[in-house]
Amino acid sequence: MSQRVELAVRPLVEYVFRGGSLEGGFRSVSTLTEGTKAHQKVQQQYGELDRKEVYLSLEIPCGKFLFVIDGRCDGLLVDGDGRITIEEIKSTAQELEAVDSESFPVHWAQAKCYAYMYAVLHDVSELDIQLTYVQIDTEEQKRFVQTMTREQLEAFVTDVIQRYAPYAEMLHRHRVKRDASIDGLAFPFPAYRQGQRKLAGAVYTSIAEEVKLFAQAPTGIGKTMSTIFPAVKAIGTGLLQRIFYLTAKTITRTAAEEAFARLQAKGLHLHAVTITAKEKICFQEQLSCRKEDCIYADGYYDRVNGAILDMLGHETLIDRGVIEAYARKHRVCPFEFSLDAAYAADAVICDYNYIFDPRVSLKRQLTEQKRHTALLVDEAHNLVDRSREMFSSALGKSAFLALQREFKVANKSLSASAKEVNAYFIRRRKQAEEKRLIEREAPDELLLLLEDFVQQAERELAGGTGGGTSESGSLLLETYFEAVHFVKIGKLYDERYVTYVDISSQEVRVRMFCLDPSHLLRDMGKGYRSHIYFSATLAPIGFYRDMLGAEADDYTLSIPSPFSREQLEVVLLPLSTRYRDRETTVEPLAAYLRTLTEERPGNYLFFFPSYVYMNTVYEHFIAEGPQADTIIQHGEMSEAEREDFLAAFEAGRSGGTLAGFAVMGGIFSEGVDLVGNRLTGVVVVGVGLPQIGLERNIIRDYFDQTGRNGYDYAYVFPGMNKVLQAGGRLIRSEQDTGLLVLVDDRYLQPHYARLLPAEWSNHAVITL
Repeated sequence: MSQRVELAVRPLVEYVFRGGSLEGGFRSVSTLTEGTKAHQKVQQQYGELDRKEVYLSLEIPCGKFLFVIDGRCDGLLVDGDGRITIEEIKSTAQELEAVDSESFPVHWAQAKCYAYMYAVLHDVSELDIQLTYVQIDTEEQKRFVQTMTREQLEAFVTDVIQRYAPYAEMLHRHRVKRDASIDGLAFPFPAYRQGQRKLAGAVYTSIAEEVKLFAQAPTGIGKTMSTIFPAVKAIGTGLLQRIFYLTAKTITRTAAEEAFARLQAKGLHLHAVTITAKEKICFQEQLSCRKEDCIYADGYYDRVNGAILDMLGHETLIDRGVIEAYARKHRVCPFEFSLDAAYAADAVICDYNYIFDPRVSLKRQLTEQKRHTALLVDEAHNLVDRSREMFSSALGKSAFLALQREFKVANKSLSASAKEVNAYFIRRRKQAEEKRLIEREAPDELLLLLEDFVQQAERELAGGTGGGTSESGSLLLETYFEAVHFVKIGKLYDERYVTYVDISSQEVRVRMFCLDPSHLLRDMGKGYRSHIYFSATLAPIGFYRDMLGAEADDYTLSIPSPFSREQLEVVLLPLSTRYRDRETTVEPLAAYLRTLTEERPGNYLFFFPSYVYMNTVYEHFIAEGPQADTIIQHGEMSEAEREDFLAAFEAGRSGGTLAGFAVMGGIFSEGVDLVGNRLTGVVVVGVGLPQIGLERNIIRDYFDQTGRNGYDYAYVFPGMNKVLQAGGRLIRSEQDTGLLVLVDDRYLQPHYARLLPAEWSNHAVITL
């Protein structure tokens, strides 16, 4: 009996005909909305007999497989004599003069598959195939036509299927083995921790019912396994085919990899791929995706299918090291290779932006694939500010002035376009010198100028005049992508945005700033079966439901701490850490920290609201020669320096007491596990409020105007989240004990006190 394989046309031809170019990621920049509009523009011209979005499905046997191919062809055109033309419509931001009939074989392949399906289903011996390209800015159209017989189409499609079959066979073998391994998979620990089974059950239920879950689960409960295990089980029962585990930081990515490794040790057979940022995984000393500069980009599409088959046929846990090894073996770009592997994986571990950021999201996912995919969003509190940044965009004057000068002779049109943009910035600078410019409208004039600049830049990048230096080429490519992103964000602009002008002595910047990203997160996450947002600090839960785009029917779960009150001693030191009082409270605070480390030896982490305040207290702390060893965080620490910082916190270290100075909201205040005697005390200085500034004040004013407490939304809730994260470093397991000191008199105020977790409420108040 043949094995049935259901497959849409698009992924089939994209596997066989790897289109595009690795040269700087220079690909079509049209958005989904723009693409839909382009299709509709062409389809509006159809005659009475013509049809659009025609669904086609055909069974094609190949060896032991029966491929069920389906899809929707954009147009079915019928002339007066009844002759059939199958039309495939593609939108592009490229100039159409740069597109010829052989530019994109994958587009012809897609159209030929539809043509063959129609020919078989309707017994047509010959028909025409038409590719129509639409330039998204000018709406100009360009068409190419081929005439093919049914026999020619059959030969073509048979070849495509045969080339795809080894991949299909590998996936089939893998999925049979995967599902069998999941069926017998037990929870990988002897018992669930308190609250862990409840979280796992809520995750599975949310996936089954196709809703979102917003879960606050305390530190140390084992959230990573509590979300991954039920999601893997949902794959085994057919609810899911894929999991995305989304993180904000490398350290939480590692926790997910370790969870999959633990499940593998218990018998799980599953492909889990980790995506590492391009700048970190690139093999070249200088990042350049031009085939002339990189041997791993040159000929990538000729080698990647073999590389994918090799790696997926021999590996399951595919982390950075595995990707790099196979990328070198097959001489392919490791970053693009990881993306291609991710499309075939059962689980993908990656940053938030691969799903939510319009610049880098994994766009080749089809609607049907999304319906069988769950998003597990770790440390979800981070997604609020991250998404606000994803959906914002800024441009500066200096790049356009430099391009105006650099291409003055080599490309006069490009130079003139850059000059117009530069002149716009000059006008805005003069306006802003008279008053602060904060506007509720999109910068329409700039957006129009940028559309022309993008067109001119594309011509230069696609072929160009050959003028300019390599440095100017890099600047042009970088500015081109920034301009494209700015234009994209301009299309999202609505009442939840502001535009402001930022002026310094060297630069003028215009920024479109997203104040409320919730609706855009909803839009970017549409189509996925379920979203699981989880964190130890998703409080107040109403704030995070609001900001992360919850629907009324989505679930909320809050799990109390599984640890006993005896494990944690909480002390409140009501010392003002407000900016105006810091100078007078530095010495008393430093003296308290010295006394603490002398009277209660151990390993301590002291968290501060800023580097300046931390460094000042540190200087006073060491001035009198404390008995403790010290280590201090500094900006832009390398990975090796971060590892050295954490490695200093050894259990029972021979050097005596250790005091680590760090900042709230930084790399050591989240996702760090210092279990047992590695950490005996944490001091959190301040209530974590973000620094008062223009953007925070704009956010405050916006939420005030929409009927919510703007100060809480802009300052208090994000600040207290940092406090909870920092304090959460202390108790990580059932055996941990320790001292938590909260330093600030505002903790005595009901507004702040009610934001503390229940296990911190039974605190002692001390005075100096």
